[in-house]
Amino acid sequence: MGAVAVTATVLAAGLLGPAHAGDADPQGRGGPKEPPKTPVAVGIGGAVSTVDADATAAGLRMLRRGGTAVDAAVAAAAALGVTEPFSAGIGGGGFFVYYDAASGTVSTLDGRETAPATAGADLLLDPEAGEPLPFQEARVSGLSIGTPGTLQTWDDALDRWGRFSLRTTLQPAIRLARSGFVVDETFHSQVEDNADIFADFPASAELFLPDGAPPEVGTKLRNRDLADTYKLIAKHGTDVFYSGEIAEEIAATVQAPPVADDAERVVRSGELSVDDLAGYRVIEREPTLVEYDGLEVYGMGPPSSGGSTVGEALNILENFELDSGDEASALHVYLEASALAFADRNRYVGDPDVIDVPLAELLSQGFADERACEIDPDQAAPKPVAPGSPDGDYAPCGESADAAGAVPGGGSTTHLTTADRWGNVVSYTLTIEQTGGSGITVPGRGFLLNNELTDFNAVPTQGDAPDPNLPGPGKRPRSSMSPTIVLDEGEPFLALGSPGGATIITTVLQTLLNRIDLGMDLPDAVAAPRLSQRNGAVTNAEPAALGTPVAAELEELGHVFSETAEIGAVTGIEFLPRGRMMAVAEPERRGGGSAGVLVPVRR
Repeated sequence: MGAVAVTATVLAAGLLGPAHAGDADPQGRGGPKEPPKTPVAVGIGGAVSTVDADATAAGLRMLRRGGTAVDAAVAAAAALGVTEPFSAGIGGGGFFVYYDAASGTVSTLDGRETAPATAGADLLLDPEAGEPLPFQEARVSGLSIGTPGTLQTWDDALDRWGRFSLRTTLQPAIRLARSGFVVDETFHSQVEDNADIFADFPASAELFLPDGAPPEVGTKLRNRDLADTYKLIAKHGTDVFYSGEIAEEIAATVQAPPVADDAERVVRSGELSVDDLAGYRVIEREPTLVEYDGLEVYGMGPPSSGGSTVGEALNILENFELDSGDEASALHVYLEASALAFADRNRYVGDPDVIDVPLAELLSQGFADERACEIDPDQAAPKPVAPGSPDGDYAPCGESADAAGAVPGGGSTTHLTTADRWGNVVSYTLTIEQTGGSGITVPGRGFLLNNELTDFNAVPTQGDAPDPNLPGPGKRPRSSMSPTIVLDEGEPFLALGSPGGATIITTVLQTLLNRIDLGMDLPDAVAAPRLSQRNGAVTNAEPAALGTPVAAELEELGHVFSETAEIGAVTGIEFLPRGRMMAVAEPERRGGGSAGVLVPVRR
């Protein structure tokens, strides 16, 4: 019996049970229960992997109704706006990568936020001192807020590749926001980390600090304002957000942030206007593509640096024999390749509608081969390393320019991965930037606004060379989001992505290394301890990566480690023989993720 027939049979028999896993008793008997999270699920008919069980259930509901991977992705993303509002939501933006099974093509949507039309290169400078504003002062302000692109991304994706309307795909999130969800430890700690910021904005305090404190783990939190906002959008479409009453409220909030009377914080106003919102457009861009170990690796092009940096690093790695029997040598080359690719990312990548990004050369094998000559198998290079010259004239070993500075980590996002019974696949990363975004909730609307404009460089960072990532009117800040789809002879093999600021790139790259080169299955590749080298003097390392024989070998090669509690939070789907799919999420990071399939089968 084929996959579609099996799905139809199971659906007809009603064997899949309720779509919303973990719903509490409607009468409240026994108290609310947190939905169970399963990090690995194997089955047929479709798959969803997110960081949250409620979001995964929302995506599976769309698949169960006959929706596509895109319908599932939008439903899951809207649910994450309820349960993970500090990393996602309609106040932010993201990048959407889609594989179409019928045509065998990969498409991408750029839903990145844009700076106001009035923004200049001095956007993030103190007007009196002429120096960059302290990060927190820039973040918690109207200055940091870009025009959100998430909602239009959903609408455009559904219009192109979905079977359902935005109205339909928002319904699970509307019910979830109105009925409430169970607060887990991750949600509680994220509120706790931002409590002093949320307390200064009445709308944020009312929503996230009930009774003046973070909601307790195990309690239920409702967001009726967001439910009403979603309902308004479902009824009137995205115009109400971009040119209607919500647009007016967003602009008013940015231009005069509603600060509590007793707040001592200096909150600067921004200039985002209703015209900026009305003029926003999602852009379809060409995906990045490199061949690695016989596979086709597709990613997101600029203004994301994910596709170019992951792609360049993979091209560099093609020059080396990576053996699972010598993990230290493989990780050494991975760290060195990552540093080189980050140097080039910092020097050359920005908004392609504003600057000339040499993307084809950055992704050329000739450029990567030249860069690979700078890797010494027996010694880590001093960091930061210098950027290369992607000029099309490549020698076996080229000379480099002066070294550029390291790129910080920072930021928080979320990633989801979906697939449907027809073989369509979505890899979608979305964000409001810092955990908690700007900290400013639009009054009465139930969603936080982003602080994406702090992704711009406040001042030039490239010495005498032009900086590609300075603010400008309508410009999109450079991003590290790296939604990725890997094909094997034109057929889906793997789709994945991660949150984590600049560590997104290294997380995706190391997961690919683990899966393709080091012989791990996808669950092990995701769970393995992570190292992140972003052209800095030290390499970030999770605790489990330290104190091991492999770490000792790397230290002998000259690598210097700095302990970091967690790096990234992958979700992914691998496509197995006989139409099966393996959905995989984190077993522990961020409290563990949630993987689900439409029709489970034995692994």
